[in-house]
Amino acid sequence: MTAESLHATATATLESWQPSSAADESLRHTLLAFLGSAPRGCLREHVPGHITASAVVMDDAGANVLLTLHPRVGRWIQLGGHCEESDDTLLDAAMREATEESGMTGLVIDPVLLSAHTHPITCSLGVPTRHLDLRFLIRAPAGAEPVASDESDDLRWWPVDALPDTARSDGIAHLVDLARERGLPTV
Repeated sequence: MTAESLHATATATLESWQPSSAADESLRHTLLAFLGSAPRGCLREHVPGHITASAVVMDDAGANVLLTLHPRVGRWIQLGGHCEESDDTLLDAAMREATEESGMTGLVIDPVLLSAHTHPITCSLGVPTRHLDLRFLIRAPAGAEPVASDESDDLRWWPVDALPDTARSDGIAHLVDLARERGLPTV
């Protein structure tokens, strides 16, 4: 709907998040301070950095995680990306990104923030920026078969106990562990 509704839901999401570590609590306060100073900080036009929305997509049994071989990053990562002004909420952005990148329908999102992360990147703006990524847990329906979009070099289910080699250094294994601890959102 508007940048204001995205901003409001990002702020509310971070205000209600109860991270389990001191480092994540510090990051939560940093992200809230960022949002307090950046009214359009949820949109990619905010060049110094912007909120992004991503998702750990698990299969219906929680045995596999869907990862994309990202063309710009060159590694296996969770699905997600930029918020758009057409997204009413941050959850809408995460769900839109997961649906677009997976080609699957019937996804169910857990509305409670799973994790947050910041990383430098040169994204579609073409200049160095910082993604302030808010990460959610999404469950795919039984039998869901992903279809790679043009935003991916490859897309596949990975067993949670046999993740790609870079999963530990990229934090994917930690995200999967958080998702498994949380349990899957119900339909």
